[in-house]
Amino acid sequence: MPSHLSADRPAAQPPGRGSVDALISQTRRLKGDVDAVRRDAPVDDADPQERWQRALYDLALHQLSDLDEHLAQLRDGPPPVPSAAGAETAARTAPPAPRRGSLLSRVGSAEWNLLTDEASWSGELYEILGRDRSAPPLTLDELPSLVLDEDRPRLTVMVTACLVDAKRIDGEFRVVRPDGEVRTVHMMGEPVLAADGSTASMWAVLRDVSELRRSERAVSETRDSLQRHRQRAQSELRLAVELQEAVLPPWRGSLRLPHRGTETLDLAAHHLPSSARTLIGGDWYDALELADGETLLSVGDLTGHGVSVASGMATLLGAVRGMAMAGTQPGQLMSLLNQLLDATVQPALGSAVCCRYRPESRTLVWAQAGHPAPLLFRGGTGRRLDSPDGVLLGATSGAVYTQAEETLEPGDLLLLHTEGLVPGHGDTAAVDRLLALAPRFGGARTAHDCVRMVVEEFGENEREDDACVLIARVTS
Repeated sequence: MPSHLSADRPAAQPPGRGSVDALISQTRRLKGDVDAVRRDAPVDDADPQERWQRALYDLALHQLSDLDEHLAQLRDGPPPVPSAAGAETAARTAPPAPRRGSLLSRVGSAEWNLLTDEASWSGELYEILGRDRSAPPLTLDELPSLVLDEDRPRLTVMVTACLVDAKRIDGEFRVVRPDGEVRTVHMMGEPVLAADGSTASMWAVLRDVSELRRSERAVSETRDSLQRHRQRAQSELRLAVELQEAVLPPWRGSLRLPHRGTETLDLAAHHLPSSARTLIGGDWYDALELADGETLLSVGDLTGHGVSVASGMATLLGAVRGMAMAGTQPGQLMSLLNQLLDATVQPALGSAVCCRYRPESRTLVWAQAGHPAPLLFRGGTGRRLDSPDGVLLGATSGAVYTQAEETLEPGDLLLLHTEGLVPGHGDTAAVDRLLALAPRFGGARTAHDCVRMVVEEFGENEREDDACVLIARVTS
């Protein structure tokens, strides 16, 4: 094959061997480092972000492998190329085809003589295109027969621009090998000019970039999948927040019940979100004036996070309100909630405390389902109320929930809360810290002041889950 140089340009001098060897060593070290990080990365096909990261690792390794091979070719120089007349003999005596993935199976070269209509291919190009080396190389007119129909116009435009307008070729097309496999080939070339300035021949280097393009497509697809996953997560988060805000009472300070003549309870509450604001849980608090003049107080938590949990919490809270308005007592109410969760299509677990306060006798009737008991503060000290029997909602069918009663006094302060105030330490640590606030509660004027003290005590914690606190202060 003639020199791959235009007649009006001098030959470039090859780089020094030592400098290229240094680049090869650096490339191989970097490739080893990337491969080590890739092997240590977690493998979870269900996680779009991990699929995208693994695809990027694969693409980086492909590109570093290509760089290593190209530098090796630069160091070793071009292989000897037979003349057009000796191409057939060279093909018959060529060594066996190298394995796919090596340099020789990835980069090949060709030259087409326009004066004699002869073609000369390197053995590597035969391997890329899957052609028998004993067969004659295809002419420029025959080459499109290997190309996919939709890519032929692209090849024609590139070749025509090179032969007619002396433009360099730099583009890709897909070829179909005899075994039916489709490969993507990147072709770079330019015309070789005769002494009179006309195009005498065209040479080209053809590189099999199928694996590289496949890796790039994988990165693009996983990136798009990750973006869709994030958009869906953002939409679900927005919906979960809207559900939570729609259900939880929008209290700003103390809550005043609408129909009460003489105020008997001073109420305030607060929702403390998790540190990860993307995790919307199923915690709730609620206070409701009932038709018989009693007051419903409840807090609870449905396990899990997300839209389905926020929706389930809204359903559960709606059921609590409805049954309480119908006169259902706390123990029976918990039994019915348990049946409701047990009957849902998607299994769920929840905990709750439900109280009915009777202002005439200042009696608190309450029941619990696997939930921290209310705390009672009186005279500057606090204690936890003794819990009646009750297991988690949804844990077992036919569970029995008993009730307890407590007589309150003017000035008493009742505190209901959900778990999660103190991460990783269970309910005991939270209760101890809440009870330690008793002296400060004793000097507070309103329930809202007490809630603010709780927020100051727990608000800055790195919580893994949401938490709620509800305070009722007996005023008369």
